[in-house]
Amino acid sequence: MTETPQALMLFAAGFGTRMGALTKDRPKPLIPVAGRPLIDHALDHVQQAGIPRVVANLHYRADQLAAHLSPKGVLLSHEVPDILETGGGLRAALPLLGSDPVFTLNTDAIWAGPNPLDLLKKAWNPDEMDALLMCIPTAQAIGHNGAGDFTADATGRITRGPGLVYGGTQILKTDGLADIDEDAFSLNLLWDRMQQNGRLFAISYPGRWCDVGRPEGIALAEGLIADV
Repeated sequence: MTETPQALMLFAAGFGTRMGALTKDRPKPLIPVAGRPLIDHALDHVQQAGIPRVVANLHYRADQLAAHLSPKGVLLSHEVPDILETGGGLRAALPLLGSDPVFTLNTDAIWAGPNPLDLLKKAWNPDEMDALLMCIPTAQAIGHNGAGDFTADATGRITRGPGLVYGGTQILKTDGLADIDEDAFSLNLLWDRMQQNGRLFAISYPGRWCDVGRPEGIALAEGLIADV
């Protein structure tokens, strides 16, 4: 097992239904934000972090994403006939990703501050951790109105509760995926098992973050980019 993950999974298969008419004729990762496809902002972090192997899962409007990503050297994991959610999608992509721990990165958020992938690399300790999530204090989560997803103790171990918003990127050991019976499932199932074993951790992002899951998030994200 390598100390630093060498592969990253981009989650790009979703329908983007919360975007309404904006995803009628294109997948959400190709919606423009500040003049560039949303997924390209995510790829900037990947390139800067020097991660050599990048895989994206595709389902909705897969042909458009394939045409955009293939020239960039991204490997493609097509989910057919059904979409597999985050856990099932990650498991289906393992032949491309390999068996070592991997980064995962959502493609619908804008980060303003240090590269979150670099911060995860520095904090990753596979002897203690099965997953290390990048979380954002609610005050730094632009456009997010909830109380948060996780609560952290002094060691960084997390449990479900208020205070920290999961930002959509992590380092994760994938061997536990084989023990889940469903074909399509959320990574929340794996996180819950890791939490029960005291091996689910998070670090707090020092910058700002904006979820671009709804149309109103585009203007918020563009304001965040302009303010950097």
